[in-house]
Amino acid sequence: MRPSQQVDGHDPHAGEGVVTKVSPWSVADTVSRLSALVTAKGLRLFAVIDQSREAKDVGLELRDTTLVIFGSPQAGTPVMVAAPLAALDLPLKALVWADGDQTKISYTAPSTLAARYDLSDELADRLAGIDAVTDAVIAG
Repeated sequence: MRPSQQVDGHDPHAGEGVVTKVSPWSVADTVSRLSALVTAKGLRLFAVIDQSREAKDVGLELRDTTLVIFGSPQAGTPVMVAAPLAALDLPLKALVWADGDQTKISYTAPSTLAARYDLSDELADRLAGIDAVTDAVIAG
């Protein structure tokens, strides 16, 4: 089964290699929890982009959608040294978005990134932390 088609809170309509989890909180609260957790874990919070607000600023409508960009230069740099094009996907990104009455958090599966850039197990492990981070964000 593709990671995007997992059950237990994963969205079967997401793109291939995308993991989607359901958050029990609003988009704003989920973004706040993610940002706080990233900082607490000593990771870098590079950017929080409120895409729905940007759309509104130009007269367009978009469901509540925020992109959170975070990571660790210490963990990600060796990945980019080994596979320079991995910089297209790093730092890590999590999309927090409204899907009807649900809030979801989606990101590219670490296994997908590892396969895309033919990373060794050691380098792939540097990307796997996003699973635990997102699990902690949505935990009650």
